[in-house]
Amino acid sequence: MTTLALLSTALLFGGMVLYSFGFAAFLFTALPAETAGPTIRRAFPHFYLFVIAGAALSAAFLIPTDPLSAAIMAAITLTTIPTRQFLMPAINAATDSGNKRRFGMLHGFSVGITLIHIVAAAYVLHRFIG
Repeated sequence: MTTLALLSTALLFGGMVLYSFGFAAFLFTALPAETAGPTIRRAFPHFYLFVIAGAALSAAFLIPTDPLSAAIMAAITLTTIPTRQFLMPAINAATDSGNKRRFGMLHGFSVGITLIHIVAAAYVLHRFIG
């Protein structure tokens, strides 16, 4: 069970880092903004589903051996749901209406949430060596 917990947590951490710092940045350097924007918009719902599923799976595997880490992964799961269901549509609405100030604020909030999730998953990974 510990191996599955480690692997699922590592997959989640790596996927979040790759998507946030690799894929998104790549799209905006490789494609024109009018193509990159809609493409990233279509990808984000899948990213959030990946985070929800990965964190939930990791939490389930961690329950028997590390309840604190399980709780952290469950918190990632639970905070990603409203991010996907409410924050992401609000960001899209701000973009569609041309409200750059609101977009900046909401996008910054979503980036902050994702960074907290990445740090939290890194902390859980660190607990495996402690």
